[in-house]
Amino acid sequence: MPRFAANLTMMFNEVPFPQRFAAAARAGFQGVEFLFPYEHAAQDVALWLREHGLQNVLFNLPPGDWAAGERGLASLPGREEEFRAGVAQAIDYALALGTPRLHMMAGLVPGGADLAPHRATYLANLQYAATAAGAHGIEIMIEPINGRDMPGYFLVTQAQGHALRLASGAPNVKVQMDFYHAQIVEGDLATTFKKHFDGIGHVQIASVPARNEPDDGEVNYPYLYRLLDELGYEGWIGCEYRPRGRTEEGLGWLAACNSKATIATT
Repeated sequence: MPRFAANLTMMFNEVPFPQRFAAAARAGFQGVEFLFPYEHAAQDVALWLREHGLQNVLFNLPPGDWAAGERGLASLPGREEEFRAGVAQAIDYALALGTPRLHMMAGLVPGGADLAPHRATYLANLQYAATAAGAHGIEIMIEPINGRDMPGYFLVTQAQGHALRLASGAPNVKVQMDFYHAQIVEGDLATTFKKHFDGIGHVQIASVPARNEPDDGEVNYPYLYRLLDELGYEGWIGCEYRPRGRTEEGLGWLAACNSKATIATT
């Protein structure tokens, strides 16, 4: 059974962020991810991870002004200096936390804009980030995100993501396949995952269409977990969903997965 990482931005919101590490460990998680750690000192986040025996598997580069609606800088011409400063900041945090991969958010493109300069800017920034991170053995993730949740986002489909990955020429660039986003945009999850398997570096899950626990909705997650096992996927699965109620009360799906994994190894 694949390894699951709790997303501490969306899960365990019953307690403040520093306390979510303990909550995730008590719930049986060994890995965690989150959107951004930058409101907290890196040494503090590292301490919370060590205290609870957790591995941080992923977080995002600085996204620009998140509160004002910005969702990344990578495809925005004229923001290169700010983007590069964010790469340096993220790498500093990743080294302190032992984080092996960073997600580079693409940003929003105005409706009707010429996409050519945005693509050129994105690719140049991707190559810069990959080189900087690669010097420390860190991978750069790029993630297609559906336009219903994030209208105007530059990177939408898995095919687009893998084309940019290959165009970058960087071996440490991988695509993040969030089954929630991929189902909304294009569906055909199993075939798409198999087609791009070698270029996928991280997986995330949530129910569709509600983005709650992965135990309801139109995606057959037990089937996908079996597929990942059959293909030999060795990465993590990030649980980037909004619990319907208290986080702990909605973890029956995780207990069921762990039970099946125990049976399979005995």
